[in-house]
This record gives sequence, C-alpha cells and structure tokens, in this order.
Amino acid sequence: MKSLRNARICFVALAVLCAPAYATIQIRSMKPSLAPPQTIGTPIVWTVAASDTAAGPVTFQFNMAPPGGSMALVKDFNMGTLHSSMWSSLPFSWTPAGIEGVYQIQVVAKDFTTGESASKTLKFQVSPLVTGSNPVVIPMANPLVALFSAPSCVAGSQMRVSFQEQSGTAPAMTTSYLNCNPPNTMTFEVAGMYPSATYQMFSQTNTGGTVVNGPPVTFTTGALPSKIPFPTFQINVPAGAQTDTTDGVLLHGSVRTPYPVIATDLAGNPLWYYYKQVGFTRPLPGGGALTIANGAAWNTSSQEAQILQQIDLAGNVVKETNTGIIQQQLLAMGSVNGGSCSSVPRPPPVGAGCLGNFSHDFIQTLPNGYYAVIGDTEKIFPPGTQGNNSGLPVDIIGAMVIVMDQNLQVVWYFDAFEHDGGGTQLDINRPAVLGETCVSGQSDCRTEFLLGTGVAIKANDWLHANTLYYWPAPQNGGTMGDIIWSSRHQDWVMRINYQDGTGNGDIVWRMGNGGDFTYNNLNNDPWPWFSHQHEVGIENNGNGPMTIFDNGNTRVSPPPLGLGKGCKPRDCNSRGMAVKFSESTMQVTPVLSVDLGVFATARGSAQLLSDGNYYFSAALVVLSRTDQVEFGIEILPTLNKLTGTQVLNMEGPQTYRGWQLPDMYTPPTT
Repeated sequence: MKSLRNARICFVALAVLCAPAYATIQIRSMKPSLAPPQTIGTPIVWTVAASDTAAGPVTFQFNMAPPGGSMALVKDFNMGTLHSSMWSSLPFSWTPAGIEGVYQIQVVAKDFTTGESASKTLKFQVSPLVTGSNPVVIPMANPLVALFSAPSCVAGSQMRVSFQEQSGTAPAMTTSYLNCNPPNTMTFEVAGMYPSATYQMFSQTNTGGTVVNGPPVTFTTGALPSKIPFPTFQINVPAGAQTDTTDGVLLHGSVRTPYPVIATDLAGNPLWYYYKQVGFTRPLPGGGALTIANGAAWNTSSQEAQILQQIDLAGNVVKETNTGIIQQQLLAMGSVNGGSCSSVPRPPPVGAGCLGNFSHDFIQTLPNGYYAVIGDTEKIFPPGTQGNNSGLPVDIIGAMVIVMDQNLQVVWYFDAFEHDGGGTQLDINRPAVLGETCVSGQSDCRTEFLLGTGVAIKANDWLHANTLYYWPAPQNGGTMGDIIWSSRHQDWVMRINYQDGTGNGDIVWRMGNGGDFTYNNLNNDPWPWFSHQHEVGIENNGNGPMTIFDNGNTRVSPPPLGLGKGCKPRDCNSRGMAVKFSESTMQVTPVLSVDLGVFATARGSAQLLSDGNYYFSAALVVLSRTDQVEFGIEILPTLNKLTGTQVLNMEGPQTYRGWQLPDMYTPPTT
C-alpha cells in the first residue's frame, strides 16, 4: 500500500521516466455540436483537435465548472486518435441537467511521454426550461425517464417531485429532495415509471417541515424500444402479505448478456433500464449508478473493463476515468504492479507485474464521497509456485483495491502482492481453494495480458476479489474506517487496514474456513462456512449483521474439501446467510443460513430489507447449456431458527447481482 502523500512528483509514462519536455502541444480547435445558448436537457457533443511536435500519444481530459462553482473532473485523460498529424479527442457528450447559467468547459491535452500539455476553456450558456410560474416536464433519451423542471424555491427549503400513474393502483413515488438554490430553477430526473403510461407529477417544497405541493403536470412515457431485447420474468412465488412491498422495485444488474440492466416491479414489469454492455456495480443515493464499462483506453490492447463511469438515471455519463490514467497515478505513487501490461517485456520476466483491467465492484460509500474499485493484477512468479508443474514461470492473478477522491484521482491503494508473505496476511503458496485457472476469453475471467510464450499456459486465479464494503467508524470498533473485501477463490472475507486513507493495507483478519475465526455451529451443519461467496456487507450502516450470498462451490465439491455427491439436497444448494461476529472472541455466529433451493455456480448478492426480511439474488443458475438464469428470492426469517420461507421468487435471465429497493433513488447501504 502507498498513499498519495508518498507519490513521486512526476508521472511515469510507458517506459519513460519523467522525460524532459522538448515538444510542443497546441489545441487547434474545440467545438460543441450546438452553439450556445441551449436549454437544460439538450445533449451537446464536444470535439477537440490538438497537434504535438513529438510522437505522442496525446491524451485529453475534460473538466467543467457549473455556474458559480469550481472546476471538477468529468472525463479523465484518455488517448485520442491520430489522423493527418492531428490528434482528435474521443467525443465528450454532455447533457446539462442541473441549473441554468454560464458553464465553463475545459479541455487539457497532454503527452505523458514528454510531460507537455496545453489547455483551453470555453464558456457555454445554458437556459432554463421554466420561464413562467408553472413546471415543465420533457422526455429524455431513455423513454422511461422524464426531466421535470420547476420555478425557483426559497433558500433554506428543499424540493422533490411526486409522481403517480393516473390509471394505476400503485402508490405515488418521489425523487430525492434537493436544496433550493434561488434564483435558479429546480430540475429533477424522474425514473421508476411503466412504459406507455401517463403520470401526474408535481413538486413538493419542504420549508421547516411544512410541505407545499406545486401545480401538477402530466407526462406520458414512451414505449420500450423494439430494437432492445428486453427480458421476461417468471414469478414462481408471487408477492403476498408477508413480502416487503415497501421495497417494491427489483433492480437486476446485467453482465455479459444481450439484455439491459433493468428495474422491475415485484411482478416483473419494467420500470427503468440501461442498455449498455457493462458491469453495473452499484446504484447511488439520489439516482444514477456506477459501472465498469468496456471501451478504448491508452496503454492497453484490450477494451474489456477499461472504463469507470458514473451515470445519471438517463444514462448520461457524469464522471469517467480509465485504466491508462489510473496506471499513471499508481506508478507515480510507487506502485510496482500497477502499471500497464503493454510495457512488460515479452516473455515477461519473473517479478514483472501490471494492472490489466477493473473488476467486479466499484463503490462510492467512503467518506467525502470517495470511490473504491477492484483492479485485476497479474504477476510472474518462479516455476513451481502454487504447485504448477509446467517448469515455466507462472502468471498469477491478484487484486488491487484502488481508492479515488471525488475527481477520480487515486489517493490510496492495496496491492495483494505486497501482502503475500504468509503468516497473518495472504500466502502466495496458498493457491485458489479449488485450483481455478484462467485463459483469455474464459467465462468469468478477464483478459490475461502476460500469458504467452515463456510462461505456463494458464494463469492461476489466486484471489478473485468480488466485493468491496466500507466499514465506518465507530461501528467497526475504531475511530477510522476500514475496507471489507471478499475473495471468492480463498473462501475468505477479509478486513483491510484502510483507516480512512492512513492505514498500511495490512489484513486485520480473514473470515472463513481455515481463517482466523471459529464458527458457532448452532444447527450442526456438516459444512457450516460460506464458500466462493459474493456480496458481503455489514447491514444497519455497519452495526450488523453481515450478509453473505454463499454460492457453496467448495461445500459441494468432492471430498476431502467438500461434501461431494453424497450431500443432502439442502446441503448442495446455495445459501442465503447472515452472521454476527466478535473480534474479541474471534467467533462467528449464524443469524440466518437458509437453503435457497438452487445452486448458483457464480455471482449473487445478499441484502437485509427494511422490514427485516432478506433478499438474495442467485444470479447464475445453470439449468442447461443454453439456459442460465437468475432467481431473485425474498426470505421471511423463521423466528428463533436459522431457516426462512420464500415470500417472493422471480426467475429471469442471468445477472451479476441484484437489489430490492423502495425506488430508483434509495439504494441499499451495503
């Protein structure tokens, strides 16, 4: 681990260390697709061209300052394209959805090899949607999302939007409250509506606890686009009296499928979607989400999982970074294994390491709005490591936890390879429990960059990190927060010494079979521990219990590791688990350990609901070679027992994880 305060002053670009600046970069043009002024909600695309007297490549960064605000990152440095000696940026798409006024748009063009850069800033006038005393509502590119704009409200007050289908029986839903900012108008993205349905909407202004409704307007959503393959859902157990209908929205996070990310009601009817082949990692408070997307990034030959994006409910990119600039920042902080895989010689020497892509989880629950993401790393180890008998050096896949500030700039990182010496940390000689390996293109494996001539034919998938959770103080027993992460292939959940950015990255404890805790086996379970688990978090804002989706791969594996084919049906399925644990006694006690009725070979999620029920997504259940599905299951716990009853079971296409929510603005706390 290294923090930003230990960073070198200059970036390391490719294989060139802080090269002197002999080149000149000039920004030749910077143009919006539409001339100002434009009204709130109008999509605008910016293109930039720059020249470089050096060989390049030239990268482009976009920043923006709202009216009266300071400049902040929108899209970090990514490589442009070269044509006729001119470098062009990737298009920068911007849909203003905030306040009216003069925005400042800044582009920075930089050659990281030479260190030379140039910048240009233009002003752009955005006009309000509302010009009178009544609100205005307009459609957005997503036909299930509306843009509602109301006249200004009094300073110190808050406003939200209430919306309800006119002909339906579902209760009204509301957006999140926003602070009034006079004299500016108030604008909201409204989402969570059925297709081809008419809604009545009105603002609600809260002043000192007194709520005043504004005049109503109607809005009719569009039909679902015929070119998008929307999934259908089968209801195996319908919602009933014991189902948590307050949390009446199911959000299904798609991954590597032809279907969009989709939100439905408890009967499987669409309420919202986002159609892009992404790893949809987390919904955000107030609306929007974090994603790990495919796309071009510099210093890599792959487009797989190279982009981090924050999107709004309409699907517009709010903030973006990529592996290329993250690698630069890690190297500047002294990281040994965080650079580009393209810069590693071929064949790769023993000790060489790199960051290949982002993986599995991207969160924003750290203090000050900081972000954290999992990065897949590779490193070459001597022949024989982890029992490899090929006689060749071994490519081992590790993991990084990368923490970024509000502008997506790296401020801290944990590198598992820096903590692989055994003892109370990780042990590089403790291979994946079930011996998992990867080759590029393999299901549930990312691109492996260092495989090829001179190394063993397969990479050892040592850790397979899949979940991040920030455990705040004082709930964690300390004065600063730490990071909890799940390692599928070690069958462990671990606590990292993060200490709100001041920690040394040591592993505080390892929970799971063969780890630091003992299991209080209340129900005499023949294999009580979770294994190959997903979606670990500590509920009630860190006060407990810890919820876990227990895939159970090790438990159902052949002896001596697992129970094998002789296990009872309830022991061969995945389980929904919740546990309490004590760091003073180092004991884990189950609260819930319920058979979900299916075996999810991978993926999944776990969540405590507002009424005390639990929601589990058995996200990848293989019914046949061509039929792979998800079961979204709500469990009513049985009083004084570890079991429970299914009070909702929705079957649909495979996902990565899913959530049961009250609306599109209120995500779970884990």
